[in-house]
Amino acid sequence: MDIFSTLSQFHFLRPGWLLLLIPAALLMWSVYQRSDSLSGWKKVISPQLLDHLLLLEGGEGGRWRPVYMLGFAWLFGVFALAGPSWQLQDSPFSEDQAAMFIVVKVTPEMLSMDIQPSRLQRSILKIHDLLNLKKDVRTGLIAYAGSAHLVMPLTSDAGIINSFAEALEPGIMPLPGDEIAEAIALANQRLEKAAVPGSIVLFTDAVDSSQLNVLKELRQQGGVEVHILAMAAGPEVIPPVGSPPAPPLDIDTLGAAAKAMGGSVTRVTADKGDVEDLGAKIERSISNAPAQEGQQWKDAGYYLLPLVALLMLSFFRHGGAVVIE
Repeated sequence: MDIFSTLSQFHFLRPGWLLLLIPAALLMWSVYQRSDSLSGWKKVISPQLLDHLLLLEGGEGGRWRPVYMLGFAWLFGVFALAGPSWQLQDSPFSEDQAAMFIVVKVTPEMLSMDIQPSRLQRSILKIHDLLNLKKDVRTGLIAYAGSAHLVMPLTSDAGIINSFAEALEPGIMPLPGDEIAEAIALANQRLEKAAVPGSIVLFTDAVDSSQLNVLKELRQQGGVEVHILAMAAGPEVIPPVGSPPAPPLDIDTLGAAAKAMGGSVTRVTADKGDVEDLGAKIERSISNAPAQEGQQWKDAGYYLLPLVALLMLSFFRHGGAVVIE
């Protein structure tokens, strides 16, 4: 990297700390004025004569005063706190791991029993299978109805994801509705914050066609691929008596939603074939993620700390004290 490129990228990660330079400058000026041993003579003797009338021991006039050392120590300390940076580095939190967010629709329609034992309960079982298949992927959980909620942030503990998923039911959701776009946006935000390659898996029985344009915009704004597991049976399946009413599978609308989000749609199956298909798609999504994910600006302020420590050592010698009255 050439010097001009480096200068163009130079910035402070925490520029607010630079405000400490203002009181530092005032304090240094005050200490300098008070520590000037000739200040009293300068008021009564002409400066042209003063240098010839006083005898300075050991080159006292040119030596480094403690106030100078304090000033440089403060300056470099403030720069270190402000976090100078000019290059990117891999995020220390990425742990070379991928991430996956599971987004689950939790509405009364998901209690329909056209898929046994119900759409929601089968979703929970499929989540368990998916976590067993993708043990090397950190996973988070989001539930949505009329609003989206983070149930569990990214974690490597599959057991806690399973436990929270099993507790999901429509009665705990604060608002009725189907805000899928809000849920996908929340998952994208959490993956961006984690700074690792990721994918989103959506467990839902339907997508409101009015939200297709919003979902497409989320993808165009840098959202990750979303793969849908369709948790509904076709119109040929007659739900048992007592099953909550719910529309049958609309594979065309789900397919349009998956296309808008750059992903795919997979129909639920009685075996693990659907989860295995999802696992392969998630793997491709992660491998195709942008290479710059997982990077952050390197804080070079740490390099200034040894210099600050060396400057502070000068105050431990005889005559190195700075008195502030």
